Amino acid sequence: MQKWVFLFFTLSHLCFSQANTNHVVYFETDQYVVPETEANRLLLFTSTLEKNRIKKIEIYGFCDDRGSDQYNMVLSQNRADAIKKIFTNLSIEESLITNVDGKGEILLKIVETEDVNIIRGLNRKVEIDVVYYPKNIPLKKDANVVADNRKKPLSLESELRVGDKVVLQNILFRTGYSYVLKESIPVLEQLAKTLKEKKHIFFTIEGHVCCTSQGRDAVDRGTGKRNLSQARARYIYDYLARKGVKKKRMKYVGLKHKFPLGGDSKYDRRVEIEITNIKN
Repeated sequence: MQKWVFLFFTLSHLCFSQANTNHVVYFETDQYVVPETEANRLLLFTSTLEKNRIKKIEIYGFCDDRGSDQYNMVLSQNRADAIKKIFTNLSIEESLITNVDGKGEILLKIVETEDVNIIRGLNRKVEIDVVYYPKNIPLKKDANVVADNRKKPLSLESELRVGDKVVLQNILFRTGYSYVLKESIPVLEQLAKTLKEKKHIFFTIEGHVCCTSQGRDAVDRGTGKRNLSQARARYIYDYLARKGVKKKRMKYVGLKHKFPLGGDSKYDRRVEIEITNIKN
């Protein structure tokens, strides 16, 4: 087991050291649902990406040598599709993802070991390659890239671009729960009215929590599940949908305690909207 952990760390370290960065996600036997530990690693990886310089993202799925060729092709494609779905839920512009391909089984022996289970475990994977524009090429405002403006104070009345984040001010949740306080309802009503009018804006609702260790999510006291950031984002999503904002314009995601703002922890109990597309 110790050898596996060391190899795992070594491969991860090498992935982060590339100029054009890459990442590997590992799967359980016959599964294409991303394991929780791998999902956390993937979230950490996406947080390091220079979104405004991404040229393209390529996603390739693989299987071990068990199963028929047809079965392995389908399974490897499902694994690649699962990673694409996570990327789009994390507000990675879908048009940047140029390849999502299942490659079937892989037979390469990439480690010095006779243990077939270790080899198979390393072959049940998805490889992610992120290609950047060279830094000496200036990016146009209308280029098909995501602008990272997290430090810029914005509102829905600002001149928005893809990648902008709008913090939903004065939307207050009951501590430990996924529903808002009564005094926040008028703010939500105005938000729904504004977004219903701005039909050209597509966006992801991002939920955050404070004060958890190792970036974990907080427990929703209403359900007992450790998914409070997602539950709060879903609450806003459902509210906007009830008020007439088209669901096809919206996504929601819980980002746990991965992106603290610093300072007073109350500001980490927040919901943001990230602009994912603007259609004329």
